[in-house]
Amino acid sequence: MKRLGRWLLVALALGGAGSCSSDAGTGPVAGVLTISLATPNSGADGAIQFRVTGPVAPTSITAAPGLRVFSQPLAMVTRVAITGTLTNGAVVTIGVADTRKVSQYSATIEAVAGSDFQLRPLTGYSLTISQ
Repeated sequence: MKRLGRWLLVALALGGAGSCSSDAGTGPVAGVLTISLATPNSGADGAIQFRVTGPVAPTSITAAPGLRVFSQPLAMVTRVAITGTLTNGAVVTIGVADTRKVSQYSATIEAVAGSDFQLRPLTGYSLTISQ
């Protein structure tokens, strides 16, 4: 009986230790999300201004190669401007505390200008956010 009690105690201890050792993959996963542009004027756009909204402020913003990024201080709603020759595809990456919350982030275009600095109608433009 004592032997069975000891094994039961060991099994309970190991089972309890295993359940407390980690969050079983449910904790946040820090990383980057990519914001991509779809434009009807690929190669002819020179700047875009948009707003990024999320559950928490991004930890960083980095422009895609060949582009420059300007932003307000990082907050839950951050206004971003990108300059350079804009084409279809990734324009910026944002660092986030939890990449599994990608669906809670949004990017809304506020203005687009051609390489001649003239504002363009926003019809046909869109931004997507992905991992």
